[in-house]
Amino acid sequence: MTVAIGTFTVVTSEMLPVGLLTPMSDSLKVTEGVAGLTLTITGLVAAVSSPLLTSALSRFDRRIVLCALMAVLLIGNLGAAWSPNFGVMVAARVLVGIGMGGVWAIAASIAVRLVPPNSVGTATTLVFSGIAVASVLGIPAGAFVGALAGWRAAFVVAAVLALLVLLAMAVLLPKLPAEGTVQLGGVMRLFGNPQVRTGLIVVAFLVTGHFAAYTYVRPVLEDVSRVSAGMIGTLLLVYGIAGVAGNFISGAGAGRSPRKTLLVISVVMAATVLLLPVVGGAPWVAGALMAVWGLTYGGVSVSTQTWILAASPDAREAASSLFVGVFNGAIALGALLGGQAADGIGITSAMWVGGGLALAALVATAVGRAPTTGPL
Repeated sequence: MTVAIGTFTVVTSEMLPVGLLTPMSDSLKVTEGVAGLTLTITGLVAAVSSPLLTSALSRFDRRIVLCALMAVLLIGNLGAAWSPNFGVMVAARVLVGIGMGGVWAIAASIAVRLVPPNSVGTATTLVFSGIAVASVLGIPAGAFVGALAGWRAAFVVAAVLALLVLLAMAVLLPKLPAEGTVQLGGVMRLFGNPQVRTGLIVVAFLVTGHFAAYTYVRPVLEDVSRVSAGMIGTLLLVYGIAGVAGNFISGAGAGRSPRKTLLVISVVMAATVLLLPVVGGAPWVAGALMAVWGLTYGGVSVSTQTWILAASPDAREAASSLFVGVFNGAIALGALLGGQAADGIGITSAMWVGGGLALAALVATAVGRAPTTGPL
């Protein structure tokens, strides 16, 4: 549970700008597209740091490494809360990216070391529930805190949570000595595995598409549905509750067949994202579409990680670091593409980009090499 709360904390810290985009851009005196780069920067740093940190720190006790990375995350969130200008915000978000990329990669691979063999499946789903819950509930929670006390307060809350998790990890986790070094070359060689490669392509398309659209969902809802700031939080909460359910539903399905689960996720997510700017003018319709979107995206992290681990059962930590790198690179690229579309064409064009990439994920899932069952 401590590790799950840790993954919740790091991913919430990464995603906070999504629910705070409008007030952040106003305060820092930048456009919404530029403010969205705070997500891009964090994702890029995490994408690079995840495999590098996994390799560089592979000789150290994983409990000590996790605590040190949580401390980095804590400092990054405090820096974001204090930032007087966009430049300081960028520096703070670099620290968040370092902490988040390292924690996620290590957490994804240690569930098997914390529980008996017959509980590994449940433990893995629980660890990834932290990621899913953060993706779907951390963002609306941040939006609510921002509405009540200002966007900076949301980053302060994230910093306090990081401190509490750091202390819990130091006290509750057992010693987790290194099981062997992880060479960077060995991580990169996993690209040669066709099942791993297909899984990473699916991750890249799905996550890029999601964040091209979701990073800008607040201004899209404000423009299309004409809802208030308070209602934005409610719609994001609807999305979040559905997403938590989606994590556990998809986790069970992916354990049987990762391909079938991701085919369903891809087609439903594409339809939902493409329909939002077309039929989402009424708040209740927008809410229904947000619920379906949350249900599908809530299953992305656990389903794609299940695919990757099933494709590389003898290199779990290396595969996890590669997965986290691609996942966060896709977050960065999605926020960047959505921002370019929003600033260059119009805010709803971010939805078209997202839907198109989800369809590309559907094709990649259907034609690529896939493991037949989950890893557990």
